[in-house]
Amino acid sequence: MPMPALFKGRLSIPVIGSPLFIISTPDLVIAQCKAGVVGSFPALNARPAALLDEWLHRIKEELAAHDKAHPDRPSAPFAVNQIVHKSNNRLDADLALCEKHKVPMLITSLGAREELNQAAHNWGGIVFHDVINQRFAHKAVEKGADGLILVAAGAGGHAGMQSPFAFVTETRSWYDGPIALSGAIGNGKAIRAARVLGADFAYIGSAFIATTEANAVPRYKEMITTSGADDIVYSNLFTGVHGNYLKPSIVAAGMDPDNLEQSDPSKMNFGTDEAGERAKPKAWKEIWGAGQGIGSITGITPVSELVARFKQEYDAAIDPPLA
Repeated sequence: MPMPALFKGRLSIPVIGSPLFIISTPDLVIAQCKAGVVGSFPALNARPAALLDEWLHRIKEELAAHDKAHPDRPSAPFAVNQIVHKSNNRLDADLALCEKHKVPMLITSLGAREELNQAAHNWGGIVFHDVINQRFAHKAVEKGADGLILVAAGAGGHAGMQSPFAFVTETRSWYDGPIALSGAIGNGKAIRAARVLGADFAYIGSAFIATTEANAVPRYKEMITTSGADDIVYSNLFTGVHGNYLKPSIVAAGMDPDNLEQSDPSKMNFGTDEAGERAKPKAWKEIWGAGQGIGSITGITPVSELVARFKQEYDAAIDPPLA
């Protein structure tokens, strides 16, 4: 399956910035795209819902201006994340706005829907779907997804449990389409490793939290820079779906990270209440998500500097000689 033309000549490195709840806003997305990586945000970040129209207009306008001023290095495409779960009562309205603005790429999560994929194809967009195992990967492809995001062990937020080595290898045995790999990718060498494994893109979220453009509180950004893999806790307590969270944020909320209860997955909720707030406000607002790759992030920098470092490390990554 050929790589979608959407990406041709528009990426400085093969990276998709993952959509971060609360944190990904137009400031971050625009900075990512200008730096040459795909910027994305959850549609649910635009609150109230009418704000999504304004966000999409601003992103398109600013990226078009950048492209006009820099024809030799056009911006990377942007993507909107849609939560395809029954609790998301905004999905149809948000999808209609994506159609209005001809959003070039959708990232779908927590459910694959054939009619959603077809809708994106009708306006010329593509859809990548995130999955945590082979069953969901097959289902996504059968329903018309244009690419897969393999959310492996160590990824920030909602994450799977499979090793990236096994996940990519098994998927490549039957799927020749675009693959983005997520899971503890925090430097340029890891991006190169994802490519060597057989993925087309690295899917990176946690590293972008510690950027000046990210809509995260200062303490969250600082915690990213001072924590490592040992500070990540895997739990389903906070949303009903297993994910990786920063241990210090759990402690700060007055909880014991080593003795967390199990949540009932049937009660998970990714929609909004009448006030427009998250149904379970502790997750993301007080309990902060992050992946195991944060040990590579040691300072808060602008997106442009982070991507430049990634590119330098990526270009320099070669196999070391055997001793």
